[in-house]
Amino acid sequence: MTDHELQLKAVGLRRAMLRLIVNAGAGHTGGGLSCMDILNVLYNRVLNVSPETFSSLTRDRYVQSKGHSVEALYSVLSDRGFFPAADLETVCHYQSYYVGHPTRHIPGIEMNTGALGHGLPICIGMALAGKMDAAPYRVFTLLGDGELAEGSNWEAGLAAAHYKLDNLVAILDHNTLQITGHTRDVMSTEPVDAKWHAFGWTVRVVDGHDDTALTKALTDPSEAGKPTFVIANTTKGKGVSFMENVAKWHHGVPNEAELKQALADLDAAEAKLKEAA
Repeated sequence: MTDHELQLKAVGLRRAMLRLIVNAGAGHTGGGLSCMDILNVLYNRVLNVSPETFSSLTRDRYVQSKGHSVEALYSVLSDRGFFPAADLETVCHYQSYYVGHPTRHIPGIEMNTGALGHGLPICIGMALAGKMDAAPYRVFTLLGDGELAEGSNWEAGLAAAHYKLDNLVAILDHNTLQITGHTRDVMSTEPVDAKWHAFGWTVRVVDGHDDTALTKALTDPSEAGKPTFVIANTTKGKGVSFMENVAKWHHGVPNEAELKQALADLDAAEAKLKEAA
């Protein structure tokens, strides 16, 4: 899939996610929009996994540690054919397995997440098991920058370097905003790059909305004996003018007028991409 095709797909995925959230009556809108390009590149260019191979022992593993942005993950998994698009209409509805955080009831989801700080430790176990079995798979996880306030991430960071888990890639959705404001004000973890480098990781810093840069960061060979930490600099609410860099859209459901404006923004972005082709 070309960069242009990925960019067009990302517009469609953002559109589907917004409609999903409105229909569900709940959702983490801003963070879902910020991480959508990361998920789009992962599932359409990087991960060795598909609906047909999800039970294979050699599949790549992906765990969404920032589980509250599950609406973005649902949209991508549906697009990749893990389950029918009609399932998205049941999100957060009575007796649906499609709830507000990832669960293993859903095809394509490796692990229940939502309690922050758990995804990376889980991935340490998956990556260590892969090393012990001499398995070819890689393990990926997506973290939120507000999530880095959880100490379990730093303990996991030490363990990953100690066990030389060069089959592990952690991606940070670095949009610099969390539910109560800027991460630098709530609980600063900056400089993130220097800290993870000091913990023994290879650190790569990229534009989290640049498909080429993301692809390179996620597919370039790992440094031998070192896990990889990708800092993807993103924009909270990416693609929707009135949501971008606005903390209140960490969680929120657009009303009718807001949805109309959001879809108009995405339609304009799509038209611009088609004109540039």
